[in-house]
Amino acid sequence: MDDHILESEKLETDSFENNIRPQSLKEYIGQEEITSNLSVFIEASKIRNESLDHVLLYGPPGLGKTTLAHIIANELGVNLKTASGPSLEKSGDLAAVLSTLEPGDVLFIDEIHRMPKFIEEILYPAMEDFELDLVINNDGKSRNLKIDLPPFTLVGATTRAGDISAPLRDRFGIINKLQYYTEDELKEIILRTSRVLEMPIEEEAAALLAKRCRKTPRIANRLFKRVRDFALVGGYKTITYDLANRSLERLKVDEDGLDAIDIEYLTSLIEKFGGGPVGVETISTSIGEEVSTIEDVVEPFLLQEGFIKRTPRGRMALEKAYKHLKISHNEGLFDDDFS
Repeated sequence: MDDHILESEKLETDSFENNIRPQSLKEYIGQEEITSNLSVFIEASKIRNESLDHVLLYGPPGLGKTTLAHIIANELGVNLKTASGPSLEKSGDLAAVLSTLEPGDVLFIDEIHRMPKFIEEILYPAMEDFELDLVINNDGKSRNLKIDLPPFTLVGATTRAGDISAPLRDRFGIINKLQYYTEDELKEIILRTSRVLEMPIEEEAAALLAKRCRKTPRIANRLFKRVRDFALVGGYKTITYDLANRSLERLKVDEDGLDAIDIEYLTSLIEKFGGGPVGVETISTSIGEEVSTIEDVVEPFLLQEGFIKRTPRGRMALEKAYKHLKISHNEGLFDDDFS
């Protein structure tokens, strides 16, 4: 839906993302433990003159998985080839990507959990032995074709680590979970974006955006872009606190960073289903959003911030959700009976 600032559809231009994307680990803000360790692993691989171990990055959308893949390639001084799990429909699709790799290159597969099972199995020998084993059918006859591959590093990204099979997960030598960002880190990211895009912003305005962006850099940058639009059309040369606040009101992003779909989700959960427990499929039908969008985009932040919880019987609204919507509730509703 158009009114969701977190919409997973790629409506933003690649040029905007590329313009503001940091190019090195030193430029990368946040995830300090991950970047510090990656710096060591990358340097060690260079000393050994070997390809970096395969890397798995997981966590909610917008925390910097794709950016880290670009940075890993930059730090190694190699090419980055990209693909997405759903796009690898046939063995030939995977073979076409792998055949373009040069020694040491980085192959980034986004949404790696969505790869078909048979593609995953073809990937195993490529990751372990740098070999591609294919079955070729010709005139009704099948034969095996083995192709040697140059050493490469696979960087996989997923929002659903639990959907990755154990055999695939075990083939990654470096596994990192990206965490939500602090407001100070997000403020620094917004100020950096302001400098890169040459649109000044007051520190108080940057702090406001940092507070309203769901602890997510991608959302912080998208909010900055939208507020910049209001500034340009309104003739502002600097984004002020007042302008940022009025812009966020027009975007329907409230003081806790919740937007129109978050409010619709919570309202439906409470008013239609008595606060739960209720299944995600039922909520999906109620608000007209895909289950995957709810699970990957909407719910992670609501869970993190204590608006809802998941139980074996379904989703439940917590006291914070009632207070946020200014809806009264029965005493004892939030006892641990459903935990």
